[in-house]
Amino acid sequence: MPKVYLDKDVYTAALERFEYVFTHFDNYYFSVSGGKDSSVMLQLAARVARKHHKKISVMYVDFEAQYQMTIHHIETLIREVSDVLEQWYWICLPMSLRNAVSVIQPKWVCWNKAEQDIWVRDMPSNMWVINEDNIPKEWTWFKFGMEFEQFILFFGDWFNKTHGGVTACGIGIRSDESLNRFRTITNYSKVKYEDIHWTTRVKIRNNDTNVYNFYPMYDWKTTDIWTAVSRLDLKFNQVYEQLHKNGVPLSEQRLCQPYGDDQRKSLNQFRALEYETWERVLRRVHGVNFGNIYCRTSVLGMIKTEKPAGMSWQEYTVFLLESLGLYVPELRDHYYHKIKSFFQWYESKKGVSVSEVRDEEPKSLENAKKIASWRRIARAIEHNDFWMKRLSFSQNQHDVRKLFELQKKYQHLKLIDEEINDKDLRNLHGVINS
Repeated sequence: MPKVYLDKDVYTAALERFEYVFTHFDNYYFSVSGGKDSSVMLQLAARVARKHHKKISVMYVDFEAQYQMTIHHIETLIREVSDVLEQWYWICLPMSLRNAVSVIQPKWVCWNKAEQDIWVRDMPSNMWVINEDNIPKEWTWFKFGMEFEQFILFFGDWFNKTHGGVTACGIGIRSDESLNRFRTITNYSKVKYEDIHWTTRVKIRNNDTNVYNFYPMYDWKTTDIWTAVSRLDLKFNQVYEQLHKNGVPLSEQRLCQPYGDDQRKSLNQFRALEYETWERVLRRVHGVNFGNIYCRTSVLGMIKTEKPAGMSWQEYTVFLLESLGLYVPELRDHYYHKIKSFFQWYESKKGVSVSEVRDEEPKSLENAKKIASWRRIARAIEHNDFWMKRLSFSQNQHDVRKLFELQKKYQHLKLIDEEINDKDLRNLHGVINS
């Protein structure tokens, strides 16, 4: 798709989009995270809402393990838009969130009452909070451990059915941040409102709703955000100021729940910026300190992985095992025995001893599992391959028992879930959690 160049600045274009929304939709709410993009979006929307004498609603999902500075900023935003605010939905419900820093706990549940003694923060007590004690009775669709991505769909549908008509939901994403976000805007097959490309009709299980997400700042860049903050004197989260002082590039500053695939890259900043909170975060989410130490390496299975320079694949394999052993010794031992059996098979069947295994072999042979190499072994560990299928192993009863033992020992952790890629682990999900 060719790039479209507007004959106006992005600030003017965004205001015109807000104008359109406030004059064409029946009701509106904005999804806010406390990050720079959604904060600027909300404050600009409030300016246009005042002009049209409109009221707006805001949905903010509190993930519990957040920067305290983010909470302060959210409270500031409430005050900033109070004159046009119809309702602020401060959601503190037990939802499943991605934990990309742990091989044992791929998901964790925020605001889980069973773990209240290790919550990072006390439950907020302001008038806007929605938690398990005061959840609206109509929210029969909410289930404990519901995925965040599911929640926002059902929330939008409920909001629309409560208010009627056609609903617009403001999303502060920018297409230059990721290819997926770019596709969200440029997708030709999506259903749009009056064929406007910066809108997307929301679906639930392939069923259309009367909710349209709209992206008023999709064509902004990071520099545009900070230019607007400066020239328009907008409020912003002070975490960004601290991240900047700490040397984090603008492109890597992420403030959503800190243990996701993108946000974990800045996880090591959490300890430096809010040391008072760090110890509680460390106890709350499994693998956080591991993420703090290794967040810049391929240990956490980054999309683009590289072993440390000057280290062979054999040395790197040992490094990975030793790193795992610091936090989950049972998993280290599990991988060690698998690797040992792998070498024994090659020696007895192929006549290849451990000392003859090379660091690298042609990738075509490694991917086809036709040859042994230390790179093949290291990659299996990197990808959290519990069964070691990349080394030609398959699921067996002994390994299943190990999973049950780990679940028993780490009973407060969610070991596997239905969205994991490995079908054998998915099949065990119902058994382990029944």
